[in-house]
Amino acid sequence: MNFELTEEQQMLQTMARDFAQKEVLPKAPEIDQNHRHPAELVARMAELGLLGVAVPEAYGGSGMDNVCYVLAMEEISRACASTGVIMSVNNSLVCDPILRFGTEAQKKEFLTPLASGKKLGCFALSEPEAGSDAAAQRTTAVRDGDAWVLQGTKNWITNGPVADVVVLFAMNDREAGHRGISAFIIPMDTPGVRCGEPDDKLGIRGSKSSQIFLDDARLPADALLGEVGGGFKVAMSTLDGGRIGIAAQALGIARACLEDALDYSLQRKTFNKPIVKHQAISFKLADMATEVDAARLLTLRAAWLKDNGRPYSKAAAMAKLYASDVANRAAREAIQIFGGNGYVTEYPVERHFRDAKITEIYEGTSEIQRLVISGHLVKEHT
Repeated sequence: MNFELTEEQQMLQTMARDFAQKEVLPKAPEIDQNHRHPAELVARMAELGLLGVAVPEAYGGSGMDNVCYVLAMEEISRACASTGVIMSVNNSLVCDPILRFGTEAQKKEFLTPLASGKKLGCFALSEPEAGSDAAAQRTTAVRDGDAWVLQGTKNWITNGPVADVVVLFAMNDREAGHRGISAFIIPMDTPGVRCGEPDDKLGIRGSKSSQIFLDDARLPADALLGEVGGGFKVAMSTLDGGRIGIAAQALGIARACLEDALDYSLQRKTFNKPIVKHQAISFKLADMATEVDAARLLTLRAAWLKDNGRPYSKAAAMAKLYASDVANRAAREAIQIFGGNGYVTEYPVERHFRDAKITEIYEGTSEIQRLVISGHLVKEHT
């Protein structure tokens, strides 16, 4: 069992860490405070090859592996969780399904500009009445000659207000249930496609999200991603990979909590000594450090399994479930270590606390992850 990173992985990690510390971290408080989409940081991530990490160079990507992707995601998210999820969506939820299910023409038209950062993507599965129950789609796709006409509403679409392209799911045959869902690649400037007002959120405030409305949006036949009726498979397999990205985001948030709390505990004194010298504080830090390392190992394992063509659905669900739990627990403990200072915006841990919560919800709630994991356990046992 080899825990050493390759030379390429080490170089990518170092580059991402340097960028995150020097360029992302100083802007994170302002991005959060102003609910600002960090367009300049997204442009820099494009320059650094971080918007298509595991996409082959032939399609505009960096041609690296998913372990590299996890390493980079952790670094960016440690600095700014909002910037991290913008990167995650473009990599995991947009580039990946187009790479795996798209035609050669779709890869040239959409994947290349997305992976190279010339365009930004979003992923539209959730609806007002279809969150965890992804098969309960109400958005419809109706054939009209060689075209498709789409009607419906999508909810909570990360990157929606700033995206150029959306991978979107609609019901083409309601009687067929989940086998009646199809996936489409849609330019956001398509007539009949529009975004609602950006969501006013608790955390990840620099990550713009909104509803997407489809009002008789007319698409050509080649907008179909994969097969007719194959959209549920596209969505579920895409979310398996997306959970690796969100696990890495949660890992970055948890690490930020640990590092900020450790720094503070070395400076803050009570009873004539740094608070890190008090067992009540030192034990919190020890638990945080142990859990962060465990979350990292689970996340890297899931990425390694994907890179090596092994089944990774259960591992991705475990990584996402545990890392998101660790992020929220680390955020709570960090605020406790900071005391009253942790509750004010002058210090970063209240932002980490707000940012952490969403990792237990999007790309499959923690409850859904437990269903996925237990489902695999039953299959493996019988």
